[in-house]
Parts: sequence; structure tokens; C-alpha cells
Amino acid sequence: MGKLFGTDGLRARAGEFPLEARAVYRLGQALASLLQEKGREPRIVIGRDTRESSQWLEEYFCSGFFQAGGQAVSAGVITTPGVSFLTRQGGFSAGVVISASHNPYEDNGIKIFSPGGTKIPEDWEERLEEALIKDRLEERKIKIEKVEVDHSLRSAYLDSLQASWSASKKDKLKLVVDCANGASSELAPQLFRALHFEVVTINNLPDGRNINARCGSLHPESLARAVVEQGADLGIAYDGDADRAIWSDEQGHILNGDHTLYLLALYFKEKARLKNNLVVATTMSNLGLEQSLAENGIKLLRTRVGDKYVLEEMVRQGANLGGEQSGHTILLDYAATGDGLLTSLKMLEIMVERGQSLSELVKGFRLYPQILINLRVREKVPLKEIPGYEDLIEDVKKELGPQGRLEVRYSGTEPLARIMMEGPDENKLQPLARRIVNLIDSFCGQK
Repeated sequence: MGKLFGTDGLRARAGEFPLEARAVYRLGQALASLLQEKGREPRIVIGRDTRESSQWLEEYFCSGFFQAGGQAVSAGVITTPGVSFLTRQGGFSAGVVISASHNPYEDNGIKIFSPGGTKIPEDWEERLEEALIKDRLEERKIKIEKVEVDHSLRSAYLDSLQASWSASKKDKLKLVVDCANGASSELAPQLFRALHFEVVTINNLPDGRNINARCGSLHPESLARAVVEQGADLGIAYDGDADRAIWSDEQGHILNGDHTLYLLALYFKEKARLKNNLVVATTMSNLGLEQSLAENGIKLLRTRVGDKYVLEEMVRQGANLGGEQSGHTILLDYAATGDGLLTSLKMLEIMVERGQSLSELVKGFRLYPQILINLRVREKVPLKEIPGYEDLIEDVKKELGPQGRLEVRYSGTEPLARIMMEGPDENKLQPLARRIVNLIDSFCGQK
């Protein structure tokens, strides 16, 4: 069996191992035992997204945690960064989120935060995986207990976000907010209205099955249309757990996490708040971001794909700004993880402070042509073991030339091979990428 914890926690089809009832119960037990072994009081805060499976997964996890002597309190439906904040500020020994982020409703996941609000280290993951694999609770009785929901926890998180707003000017902007029928469906409108923005919400009526369904940050086309139709100043799209955000400008142009990092970097540098004149991003970020930052005296440092790797490198380098093209943005002066709501406030601060539209702010930012293809696979065979793969990659890189970039990897959260390619000649990209797709598909594609 492969590694159960990926780049964003444990994720699978709800009801199937390791997200079937007994395994989740056992995971709760294992976490309580691990915390005790580490000399920590087994006291956690837990939250969930809006999937129909999230509540019963929360109940089974907490019941196992209780059985092993732990204490848990639930924040109910809340964003992933909300749980990170509560873990850190509430003095909990761990935080747990029941969510599969941007995945479809049939999937779910479990993310665990350390006391500092960051994802648990790999040695903790290994211990928990060992407990799941070696001890499957074959004949043990499961006692289900209800977990207490403390509604004040969500309020505390919202209060902290409001307190981070620091724009010195007042400007009543009109926003369209796409909540992806997820964890931000109530929180985002509450936050922006409390700060006196005019808010139009879409995809904020979760029914347990419509989370991320052709909406949110993975499908921003309807957001862009709504912005134009409503005459709004900005469109914001979140994913199911709202740890990422992407944008539509007032003209209906969709902007991603690279635009976010560009604007925040320049803004923080202007305010003398960009530590070490450094931004941390991943190998997926566009070369145009690197060049645009360099023109402004800012260095871009790249890491492996995954916000956990971005955070690790930020800490090592003493950086306070990093993120991913997908919309995860880590503002380390404010939070220990990516937070779509927090990022939205900072982007709005820039617009208000400078009195400019989003399209005006990004006018000087030019991206290289880039394509991203997601290929569903039945098995994540090591790429180098695919016959002819290394020779093909070498040939493709030669054809791309020195200004081109190629990244081929497996997703850490889904059964996908991701092929990213960029270069100055857009006409070359699709046929070259298709050669790689065809090879991988012929060997391990999902039939």
C-alpha cells in the first residue's frame, strides 16, 4: 500500500479505506495516543466542510479520539485556515479538518494541524499511517458520541480577519463572491458585509453534493460573467475549504495566484514589509512572475508543488510571502497557512489604498503562454519507469528551447498526472504536451 497522507493530508473516496468508519475511528484513537506520547494533553478543535459525508466522518473521528482519552470541540462548518487559526490561538494540541478541498463531493479528507497551526510533520503522519494499516479494528466495538459544537469559535475567526483590515481609506467596492457551495458560504458574506462592502454571493447554498460542482476557484467562468453583469469591481472565487482564492477583474478577466503574489509583493515592498525582498512560489508559477518580480528588485525562490513545501521554504529563508499559482497564498505575518478570506482582504486593501481597479494594477504584468493538462491515471507509476519517458522529455525540452519550462508530476491529492508547459511560442506548446500525455496515457492512463 502506498503512502496514505499526501501533500494536503489524507484524502480518498468517503466510505472507502482509509475513509471508512472503522478506519476513521481508529485514526482518532491513534491521534489521541500520539499526542499523549508527545507529552501533550489530547485536546483538539475540529471543523468540517459542507459535504454530506463530513458530519459522520467528524463523529467517527471524535468518537475514537474520546475513546482514547481525548477531548474535542467542534467549530462546525468552517474553513481550513479557520481551524488553523483556532488551533494556534486556542492553545489546542492539534486541529483537525474534515474536507477534501477542491475535490468533488464523493471524496473527503482529513487534515491535521500541529499546535502552531501548520500541518503535522511527516514522522507524525507515518505513526498515524502505521496505526491505520496494522490495526484495522476488526472486532472492536465502536461507540459513537456526539461532539459539542461551539459557535463562538467561528465568530473568533471572523473577528481576527476583521482586525487584519488596515486600509486607511474608505471605498465601498462591489464584490461578487463565489463560495463554491463550500465552507465559506456563510463566512465570506458575513466578513465582507461587516467591512461595508456591497456583496453579491453565488454558489453559497450547499446541499451536501454541490460543493465545487462547476463553480468556485476551479471553474471561475460563471464568476467572471457575474462580475460583468453586476457591474462589480472585483470577483472572488474560493474552493471548498477556502484556503485558496482567485479573481475576476471588473472586465471579466480571470487572474490566478501568480497575479496575487505579484501585487502583494510590490505592495509589501512599498510598505517596507517584504522580508528579505523574497517571494517563495512553486515550479508551477509562470516565468513571467519571476521576471516581473526581478524587474522590481524582488527574488523568486521556487519549491516543489504543495503549500506545505512553500511554507517550509519560507520559514527556512525568513520570507513572509509565498504561494501557488492555484491560489494558495501564505501571508506569514498573519497566518500559518493559506487563507482565501485573508488574501481577499489584502488584495482589497491594495485596490482601496491605491484607488485603482484590479485590471489597472496588473497592467504591467505579462505572463508567458502556459498550458496545464490533467490526465487521470489508474496507477501512479514512477515516471522514469515508463519506457521511453526520459528520452521524450529530453527531446521536448530541446524543442522548447532555453526560455521554455516543463513540469511533469503526479498530483498529491488526486489520481492525476499533471503536465505543465510554458514558452514564448504558444503554437509549440499543445503538440509537445500531447506527446507526453499520449505516452503516459498509453502506459498507466485510466481506461
